[in-house]
Amino acid sequence: MNFTALLITLVSAFLISSATGLWLIPFLRRLHYGQTILDIGPAWHKSKQGTPTMGGLMMVIGLIVSVLAGWATLHLSGSGIADASEGGSFYLFGGVLMALGFGLLGFLDDYIKVVKKRNLGLKAGQKSLGQLLVAVLYLAAEYIFAPHTTLWIPFAGEFDIGFFYYPVMLFIIIGAVNAVNLTDGIDGLASSVTMVAAMGFLVISSIEGFVQMNLLAAALAGVCLGFLVWNFHPAKVFMGDTGSLFLGAAVCGMAFALDMPLVLILVGLVYILETLSVMIQVTYFKLTHGKRFFKMTPIHHHFEMSGWSEVKIWTVFVSVTCVMCILAGIGVMNRF
Repeated sequence: MNFTALLITLVSAFLISSATGLWLIPFLRRLHYGQTILDIGPAWHKSKQGTPTMGGLMMVIGLIVSVLAGWATLHLSGSGIADASEGGSFYLFGGVLMALGFGLLGFLDDYIKVVKKRNLGLKAGQKSLGQLLVAVLYLAAEYIFAPHTTLWIPFAGEFDIGFFYYPVMLFIIIGAVNAVNLTDGIDGLASSVTMVAAMGFLVISSIEGFVQMNLLAAALAGVCLGFLVWNFHPAKVFMGDTGSLFLGAAVCGMAFALDMPLVLILVGLVYILETLSVMIQVTYFKLTHGKRFFKMTPIHHHFEMSGWSEVKIWTVFVSVTCVMCILAGIGVMNRF
């Protein structure tokens, strides 16, 4: 591993992401690109009305620049050649491009919400089609540049699932991206959980010798930390769908680069629980003709309605992610 490249990536990601907030947040305020708080949410969230959104651009800019800086350092030193992963460069830049694709969809959604004053943003069909297109393009590129149909399962081993690999991966990408989007509901939650997940992936990729994968993980951890400077409670900016969809795709990119997408079940347990809570709520509501299983979903809002502070929810959810990252590390040890 080239520690110089890794350090440059991590530090530049943090500095660029945090420093971008110095001009982007006032710029968004001047344009009145503020968050609209819906009446269906917790009443105390009304105080957040007008907080600048689309702050995910800070992370997008930081990740692109830091990955390029780290990659250039890596190859100038000659270390990029000694990458244990097949298709190392594809998974690095493919992951970045997939994240940018989903980030662009999120940006369009945010733009319609805050500029066109259409609260629901893109129509459901438009969102689904856009996400499907980006995911299919990524998988098509993987088929061309790093073809394989094997799936590595933590604690179990590697299995070749043949043709089913691609529809399963399509489901995982779209599901994971939207799960991260659901997690972005209180100050600092999605960025913190994703930062911990990125650090977990960084440790695993370092052990496996996936040199270029390290850069993506370090960059993602760095931009999340830089964004937290402005997004931790009380938040001065929200990431919007620009940021949440971007983060979700970047997390998928890391899991694919390690050739173990299903490790997201462990590392991304918080994302999964957020999604399951919504599915349970909707199903229960329909079956009982209007009754609710949770006080409100996603589940972080249930805890809010139960009297938990945002900081307490943040602490518990981030702690759970830390524990699950350790468990994921144990689960992949038999691969080494």
